[in-house]
Amino acid sequence: PLAGFISVVFLGHLADINQLAGVSLGSILFDYMYFCLNFLRLVTTGMTAIAIGQNDRKDMVLVGIRNCLIALGLGILILFLHNPLGNLGFALLSATPEVKSAGLDYFNARIWGAPAVLLNYVIVGWFLGQEKGGRVLLMTIVFNVANILQDYLYIIRWDWSSTGAGISAGVSQYLMLLTGLFFMYREISFKDIREFISQSWNLSSFQYTFALNGNLFIRSLIIAFTYAIFSSLSATMGTLVLAENALLLQVVLLTIDIFYGIGLTTTALTGIFKGEKAEHKYLPLLQVSVGTSFLVGFTCATVCILFPQTIFRLLTNHNEVIELVKVYVPWLLLVLGPASISLILEGYFTGLAEGNTLRNTFLISLIFGFIPLALLTWYYHINHFLWLAMSMFMLIRMVVLGIQLPRTFGSNIISVSSNN
Repeated sequence: PLAGFISVVFLGHLADINQLAGVSLGSILFDYMYFCLNFLRLVTTGMTAIAIGQNDRKDMVLVGIRNCLIALGLGILILFLHNPLGNLGFALLSATPEVKSAGLDYFNARIWGAPAVLLNYVIVGWFLGQEKGGRVLLMTIVFNVANILQDYLYIIRWDWSSTGAGISAGVSQYLMLLTGLFFMYREISFKDIREFISQSWNLSSFQYTFALNGNLFIRSLIIAFTYAIFSSLSATMGTLVLAENALLLQVVLLTIDIFYGIGLTTTALTGIFKGEKAEHKYLPLLQVSVGTSFLVGFTCATVCILFPQTIFRLLTNHNEVIELVKVYVPWLLLVLGPASISLILEGYFTGLAEGNTLRNTFLISLIFGFIPLALLTWYYHINHFLWLAMSMFMLIRMVVLGIQLPRTFGSNIISVSSNN
């Protein structure tokens, strides 16, 4: 998301406001599209960690190759479909012809970076699975520095406006990719890749990889759908409610980003422990991860509830919106509390490579938690119902995954006992 944010900062200083509005809408499309595809990073992290735990260097390389091939295929498919994707996206988002034109210019320029974005997801996941986060940080720094410099050159100096912003984001992704490939070359030589490439086409292994990716893709689609419906229903209740819900949702999403970081760590360590057959480490890992995540969520929610005037004054100077925020801000506890635990449990089951468990959990949460209360919100136009829907979506995810935990511990205990 930082790519779109940086571009918006530069475009915000141009005389033509349509360029800013167009890129803002275009950034939303990319955020949703790439969010739905970030399962590539999750799957690669979990599978790489399992191979590391098994001390299986060959399988570690094959995991990277197979997921890179899937990412490259999806990236090429996106390029092939970029015209209908762009037209459909801007048809769903309300915009004037001038804003739509600027947004499409941005979209059509940035979309060429799609293969690099998806390959970067795999490479980042591959390094995280090996607990080499420092290399991921360096890749991210290269991307952001390149993006800022190019935005200044293309937008401010050369006046390429929204097209320049799109080119900047796309080129920066390829520079990040080159950095990642350089680090990968230090891990595995082209000779190793040639040796393993023929084995990467093993049908059963590819089917397993596709199945795990597919299950987590469904998970990502459900999350994106939920947030989209939440925003759409907010808009039906008036501008003030839309603004208030948007501010609270920003707090939720920002805090969830922190949970997601802890969850990725949990994924990597769970996968390593599974590969090592060190099942006795599962529970201590969960205790630390869940405790840390819940403390973050509880702290963020409590600070917002106790000091709404101070916190939300940073985001808006409209007093009527802040007054409305005070009415609904207690919902943060009921949303962030269960979310802090469910995100860690999702990381845990991803590390165990149980994609079907995650897929079923999200379907249950959507069908029995979010949709019924979202329908009540649509019928009665009561904002509390909408926040209850989001709370139930998080709560049911936590409960369903929590119910699955004894099964993972139980089977492991039986296995260890039989070995002894």
